[in-house]
Amino acid sequence: MELPFFGLTPEYRASLFSQLHDIVFHGKGGYIFGEVYEFPIWLRRFVHRSMIEFYDNENKQAQKSQGSQSLLENGKIKAPDYSTKARK
Repeated sequence: MELPFFGLTPEYRASLFSQLHDIVFHGKGGYIFGEVYEFPIWLRRFVHRSMIEFYDNENKQAQKSQGSQSLLENGKIKAPDYSTKARK
């Protein structure tokens, strides 16, 4: 009889390493992979959610400041239409 598996499932493992990468990469040098790996789960989730909220708010502020000059349209980059602008 085989023993049941007591490790991470492949889906959870991918999710965990994605979360660790996001915290280390977007932490701008504030975190080291080994430290984040040793975080308690609740703390790692809190930091990850806080980073997502921070960068979402930062992105919204940047879009507001650009106004109609936004290069994104429905999540895709839109090219400026130079043919409709008056030439001097």
